[in-house]
Amino acid sequence: MIRPADLREWRDHDVVDEADNKIGVLEAVYVDTSTDEPSMATVRTGLPTRHRLVFVPVGDVTAGPGYVRVPYDRTLVKSAPSIGTDDVLPVEDEEAIFQHYGLTYKPGADGVRMLARR
Repeated sequence: MIRPADLREWRDHDVVDEADNKIGVLEAVYVDTSTDEPSMATVRTGLPTRHRLVFVPVGDVTAGPGYVRVPYDRTLVKSAPSIGTDDVLPVEDEEAIFQHYGLTYKPGADGVRMLARR
């Protein structure tokens, strides 16, 4: 198991699902703004001219030689909310990411965003 604090070191490595199907490449890590601990990651998917970044929770990721395994099926991850490779996640879109994975969304006080890219 990867310690969440070490996940940033796995950028540009393949991300695979539980059955070792490649999903994409680890692009960035998003932390929970209340704890500063990694919460989500973006995975670069798609064709070279049409890349997009999909979000996946990182609570139970594991690592192998050259890859990071997430405990979610490839189809679920690829259908997750996404942003363009040069886009910023709007605060109003955060809740949809958590709902996609059946997770509880807890925004900060006064609507402060829950996720911040690191």
